Amino acid sequence: MVTFRLTDVPVDIDRDAARRAAEAELSDPKYRDARPSFLQEIGQWLGEQLEKLLNSLASDVPGGIFGVLLVLALLIVLAVVIRLRTGKVARAARADRVVFGGQRRNADDYRRSAAAAAAAGRFDDAVRDRFRAVVRALEERALLDTRSGRTADEAAAEAGVLLPNVADDLRRGARLFDDVHYGGREGTEAAYQALTELDERCRRERPVAMAAS
Repeated sequence: MVTFRLTDVPVDIDRDAARRAAEAELSDPKYRDARPSFLQEIGQWLGEQLEKLLNSLASDVPGGIFGVLLVLALLIVLAVVIRLRTGKVARAARADRVVFGGQRRNADDYRRSAAAAAAAGRFDDAVRDRFRAVVRALEERALLDTRSGRTADEAAAEAGVLLPNVADDLRRGARLFDDVHYGGREGTEAAYQALTELDERCRRERPVAMAAS
């Protein structure tokens, strides 16, 4: 039987051998699995930085850490609201509420179409086309520039500057149009008659620039 004494084991290991031994040991899967992933390390670091920031702000904000969280929540809500009002969502919503959805006809064509719809009891169509007749007539008189994408409210506001005597009626007419065309309300004979009278009043009104000259 061969026996070894402790003194037979070499104690002095050179640097390269020690490095190779350490690398071999650390390459064991149990060590690799125990290490956090790169993303975990980044997430941990970000969490630590956020905690430091919140702690530093908590001393200056009323309510401490809860006050800071409330401020952050309000800022997030504000950012979402601004995005909805100015971003793609807002532009898409606005594009869906224009007066003219396709090729324009002249004002008289809209008037005839509205009258025919009213005679048949289709007051939804009558309201839509009569308000379009109002806007189209204003464009034909050059009181509104002919452009796509104008909403009923915009048309009423722009025309009301030049026709101040009917400005309020124009705004009410725009609401009637939006309520029927976009709000899902049923058109009524009274609404159609109100828009017919508005159309006639707009045709008789002189813009303020011409009246002053």
